[in-house]
Amino acid sequence: MTPTNPARMLRLLVIAVALAIGPMLPPAGAQTVSGRNPTAAAVKEGQVLDEFGQIRGVISIPDSKASMLEQPQGRGYRGFHEGALPWIGGIAILGMLALLAAFYLVWGRVRTHSPSSGVTILRFDVLERFVHWVTAASFVVLAITGLNYVFGKRLLMPVIGAEAFAGWSHWAKYAHDFISWPFILGVFFMLVMWVRDNIPARYDWAWVKAGGGFLDRSGHTQPPAGRFNAGQKLIYWAVILSWIALTVTGLLLLFPFSLAGVNGMQVAQYVHGVAGMLLIAVILAHIYIGTLGMEGAFTAMHTGKVDLAWAKEHHPIWVEQQQARTGGGQPQLPPRPTPAE
Repeated sequence: MTPTNPARMLRLLVIAVALAIGPMLPPAGAQTVSGRNPTAAAVKEGQVLDEFGQIRGVISIPDSKASMLEQPQGRGYRGFHEGALPWIGGIAILGMLALLAAFYLVWGRVRTHSPSSGVTILRFDVLERFVHWVTAASFVVLAITGLNYVFGKRLLMPVIGAEAFAGWSHWAKYAHDFISWPFILGVFFMLVMWVRDNIPARYDWAWVKAGGGFLDRSGHTQPPAGRFNAGQKLIYWAVILSWIALTVTGLLLLFPFSLAGVNGMQVAQYVHGVAGMLLIAVILAHIYIGTLGMEGAFTAMHTGKVDLAWAKEHHPIWVEQQQARTGGGQPQLPPRPTPAE
């Protein structure tokens, strides 16, 4: 029997051990299972947003805005548009309507206590009335189409259906975009025409303290007022400030991303929506006073003329100024002809 070669015996032992434990080893390239999470060290979405405020990708098309995949401000804007803005609009508009209704039910219409004088005085000329009515008509269209943007899918779509609402909203957007131009120009002309008459004066505070005389049913309280009283001046400047905010933000929205990025466009939406809702509430008060709220007020913007007694009761300082300009204390217009008996 040939003696065993030690080197050969060692090789056979290694081969035997390898054959025994080979099936228990993972295949080549396989991952070793451990108790650690293999994605624990990976970068999370929240970390990227916290670090950069947005998640951007790489694109090959010219529109660089499309590379922004996600930004946290978008979530805030969605929450504002779907949550806060409808509440702001609802409280402002419905609150104003409730306040005006309560005032009318308690105090009724503001009447002229002096009898008609039979003499008229020119309050607004043709150009002033034209600018006013063009601007007013434009604002009505803008208000209706703007409210549709916020409340349409909540209130109108369930009534008329999704297809009809889509068609209406399509044309409402066009109307909102194009009718905005006569509104912008109209308020600009109002600013130029009436800014001098709406500068605050010392006697305006007396008008405010007397509540404009609206709360005195006896007619004894006749607070001083120029061509526009303190209340009209407040509405005038509210319209001007809202017009500035709506015009600037509206132009940014009409020409998107021309001067602002995504975040800037969202801020423009915030300002435009809130300013529009507040202006609608203010104009509702203006419409009420000019129609149902005060006797004789609508005639001023309808025909341009008001009775001299009405003018003296509501705008005494302005009447004195007008009579002084005509000389001899005479009104601007001759008395209305009396029919022969």
